[in-house]
Order: sequence, then C-alpha cells, then structure tokens
Amino acid sequence: MTAVTVACCQLAPVLGELEANRDRAAAAIEAAAASGAAIVVLPELAISGYVFAGREEAWALGEDLDGPTVHQWSALAAEHDLVIVGGVCERDVTAGALHNTAVVIDAGGLLGAYRKVHLWDREAQVFAAGSQPPLVLDTRPGRLGVIVCYDAEFPEWIRAAALAGAELLCVPTNWPREPRPAGERPSEVVRVQAGAASNRMFIAACDRAGHERGTDWVSGTVIVGPDGYPLAGPACRDEPLTLVASCALARARDKRVGVRNDVLADRRPELYERLSGA
Repeated sequence: MTAVTVACCQLAPVLGELEANRDRAAAAIEAAAASGAAIVVLPELAISGYVFAGREEAWALGEDLDGPTVHQWSALAAEHDLVIVGGVCERDVTAGALHNTAVVIDAGGLLGAYRKVHLWDREAQVFAAGSQPPLVLDTRPGRLGVIVCYDAEFPEWIRAAALAGAELLCVPTNWPREPRPAGERPSEVVRVQAGAASNRMFIAACDRAGHERGTDWVSGTVIVGPDGYPLAGPACRDEPLTLVASCALARARDKRVGVRNDVLADRRPELYERLSGA
C-alpha cells in the first residue's frame, strides 16, 4: 500500500499574539513539508489562543474563513502541495456568532470547515455549537475526517466519521492538563487510541503546549494506527514539536478483525436505538 507522511505540529501559541502565532504555525508547516509531510495537523485555536476572558475578547481575536490565517495556510498548501488541518476562532459576522472551527485546506484553497459540536466547560459562554456531523472529505492523500478536541470523547462521533469513510481522523485539540496517577498515560490519549482501534482507522490528534492564564496542557500529541497503537507519540512534553508518521491510509478501509469479525459489519444498530436517550 502507498503510504503518506502525516505530521502533527504541537505549537505554543500566545493568547492574542495573532501575527506571531501565524509565524510560528507557518514555520512549523514549512518544517513539516521539508520532512516530506503530505498532511499537516495543527492544534485547536492555533492562532488566537484559548483561555479567553470572555466573548468580547474572543470576538476581537476572531477572523472569518476568508481571513489572514486561511489565506496564509492556503499559500503554504499550494507552495508545498499539502493538506493542512488546523483550528481557528471563526467570526461569523453575518450571524453574529463565534465558532471553534477546524479548517481543511489544500493546494486549491479552503476545502471545508467543521464547527465544534461538543463544547467544553466555558467554551459555551463564548462559542455557538456546530450542528453538522463530522466533516469527511476526499483529498489527494486520502479521505479525511475532522472533529475538534472534546468531540473525541463521544464514541459515536468518532464512529460517525468512520461510517462516512474517513481513513484518517484529524483532531485539533487543546487538552487542559489535569492530575493523573504516576506512570499513567493521559486519558485523552487513551480515548484516541480506543477510537482508532474500535473503528480501524488512523487518528492524528494535535495538542498544544505552553501556559495560558492558569492553564497548562497535556501536550499529548499522538498519531495512532488502525490497531490502536501509536505510530508517533504521545509526546507529553510541554514544548513545541512535530511528530511524523508514515500512514498507509488504505489500511483503514479494511474493518476486519481476524477472519470472522468486522468492526462495522458486526454492528447491531437496531439494538442501539434504545440507548440513544431520544
């Protein structure tokens, strides 16, 4: 199978330093391209920062989908023939709404945008929740799915991307660091591994580093294969870094587990309806 190189660029954006954060992201993208990457994943809210004082500050740091970040990433994607997935604070002036959004960009420009559906903690005081399923689309390297951070804690959301044919699920994240027992892997990373294994697909989760208004981060950037085992990472180091893995994305089309089982074909959806809570 033909493999593609996937890179996750763990950044340390500084809240409100838009131009400097764009420069940091651009440098990381160019370095990933130099390493042979065809797909580059960046963190959630990679340009604005995350811990907003409130909606007013977030609005001032937001931009639309025809703004400077998408323009810069489009130019880099065209120059290096890349697919770039990264998080932006999307300001929808027409609707007067802010969204925690992940964009997908290739050499031709913006391919699609996904607005985070499951909002974490104080995000609901700043952002309007998205209302569409995981974004899944075809790109030159393969069929990509996109969700954002807390979305990955809902198994049905990862499964929705798998059912739509995603070979690689890209997950820009900002995982706040919480206490964990010594020697234990972060639970966020464990959930990503479980999602990859239970859906037999690749997942690239790109976290962030740095310290922001009392918040530290897991810095748990990881690229996981369809068997649930990491191909690169988890990093868990509080510093900017790039992880790279070679991924034969076509492997994710085979959902068989042994000779008798298939993780999608063995589903019993007629029995799951009673669990929906509807």
